[in-house]
Amino acid sequence: MAESEQVAGIVLAAGKGTRMKSDYPKALMPLLGLPLTVYVLQALQGAGIDPIIVVIGHGAEQVRAGLGEGYCYARQAEPLGTGHATMQAMPLIPEGIARVVVAAGDAPLVTADAIRALVEHHRNTGAQATVATAQLSDPTGYGRIVRDSTGRILGIVEERDALPEQKAIREVCTSFYCFETCVLREALPRLNNLNAQGEYYLTDVIGIIAQGGGKVEAWQSPDPTLLMGVNNRWELAQAAQALRERILKQLCLDGVTIVDPATTYIDATVQVGHDTTIEPNTYLRGKTAVGANCTLGPDLYLEDTQVGDRCRLFRSHIVGATIESEVSVGPFAHLRPGTVLRRGARIGDFVEIKNTEVGEETKVLHLTYLGDATVGKRANIGAGTITCNFDGMRKHRTVIGDEVFVGSHATLIAPLTIGRGAYIAAASPITDDVPPDALAIARCYQTVKEGWARRRRESKQMGGKTDGK
Repeated sequence: MAESEQVAGIVLAAGKGTRMKSDYPKALMPLLGLPLTVYVLQALQGAGIDPIIVVIGHGAEQVRAGLGEGYCYARQAEPLGTGHATMQAMPLIPEGIARVVVAAGDAPLVTADAIRALVEHHRNTGAQATVATAQLSDPTGYGRIVRDSTGRILGIVEERDALPEQKAIREVCTSFYCFETCVLREALPRLNNLNAQGEYYLTDVIGIIAQGGGKVEAWQSPDPTLLMGVNNRWELAQAAQALRERILKQLCLDGVTIVDPATTYIDATVQVGHDTTIEPNTYLRGKTAVGANCTLGPDLYLEDTQVGDRCRLFRSHIVGATIESEVSVGPFAHLRPGTVLRRGARIGDFVEIKNTEVGEETKVLHLTYLGDATVGKRANIGAGTITCNFDGMRKHRTVIGDEVFVGSHATLIAPLTIGRGAYIAAASPITDDVPPDALAIARCYQTVKEGWARRRRESKQMGGKTDGK
């Protein structure tokens, strides 16, 4: 918006959210990777609203830390209602800003387009106040829009204060408004708390403006769900479902194939490149970013993980990892924080890796634990290999050079360095450093006792004991 058209925003996020039955402030309830109120803030920012003042109260410092420092904050010390909350924000609106949007902080489905449409309707109609309304088949819990016989808005009555005939009204207030700033400044001091809840309602401002002869308009959202608030865990789950569908649809439009949207769960914070295919039962969480031409799933969990191009990840649990291009992982791998897989690495079944870098084209294909290690390029880690990194008090690193071959069931006891091109014999517990191109073997010689098994069986049949020879 041009400077002359600058619109400020006030987000009401001071509520405790008692019906959530949570230790979290309502504004911070987790929703697909983001706090609940962040969705409202993003919609306002997308509509060009600036500055944005967030009114905080319950858990104020926690909410401020959770939402970030990109906004102005006003403090509502006592929960005295939405009108009182708005009063706390008004001093932070700079002089010269003609209009202000007031938004509920608990409506995560709101879009930038909806905010823009509200502001444009307000401006085009020359209104002093515009309230966003919706027609609901069941308006229970919402304030009702009261009109006269000509359709002019007279005010908003909260459900607890409504008469029986007013409760039958289906047009409701969604808690989104656009005001002329000067009109809102003049109306707020005229609020009183003579109502069923003993609070200062922002909804009463609409009646004050209308009774004073001001023009009050309604903008009705074509999709009522966009502006609906979330008050309990069931409504939070419904909002998550709607947001999830929105996220999946956008990914598909951006060139991602989602085989089964019903079993695919992707946070709002996730990025996925084009021509990537997502198989059923895949979860992408947190700050995960996936490149192009990958295949993810089925049965995959990724959280806070970076994935390059042309990777194949399936039936695995991966958190806090960095995976370069052309890597395969699965099935049944567990990659923990600090794992780095370089280009072309292959991680197979029942492999656990933690705080370890695996080099380019290295294979770790079966039944292996690598912890606090560095593995070079083109190495082969045999089935059953274990890095013993913890001595009971401290953790130690294992360094495995390029092109090392580690035989099956080797035990690598850190701190340990294995030089480039070395060969570790199967079933060897390795305690000392191994030079480059050397063979390390550490196991007892095999002893064969001819006929021992036959004699043992015969002894058991006779009720005796074998002599062990």
